[in-house]
Amino acid sequence: MMKSFYAAATWLTLGLAAGVFYREFTKLTGNLGVESELSLMHTHILALGMMMFLIVLALDAVLTLHTRRSFTVFFWVYNAGLAVTIVMMLIRGLLTLDGKSPADTSAAIPGIAGLGHILLTVGLIALFMAIREGLGERQERLAARQSRLQSTREATVSEG
Repeated sequence: MMKSFYAAATWLTLGLAAGVFYREFTKLTGNLGVESELSLMHTHILALGMMMFLIVLALDAVLTLHTRRSFTVFFWVYNAGLAVTIVMMLIRGLLTLDGKSPADTSAAIPGIAGLGHILLTVGLIALFMAIREGLGERQERLAARQSRLQSTREATVSEG
């Protein structure tokens, strides 16, 4: 569970730093108000990083997701995909502020960004697999508990 907490805290720090970087960099270069991928990084990191891992932390507390292999796959693949995606946003944003249009830059940039999105998707699929397993086990535990309660009630009624 602590991995999710530390991931959320790390993405929070990076998201806030991205906001400060965008504001200060655009002021320094005279591009204040210019739309670029840099202006989107702050919210993308906070939403896809910090908020995602806070939600996962809550789910983990209920479903013990961290004990599953699919959760480990989710954690590392999703983080890698988000890092790749954010780095590509940074590169594209810096190039845009430098006056280069997306058509003038290398096709590798959207290609690598696409790989980041693919990794995010694979990570999310693994997360859903972990959630499904956790829900199944939780249902089994609740059914067993219900059965024990029913047996205890029946034993109490037959004794009384």
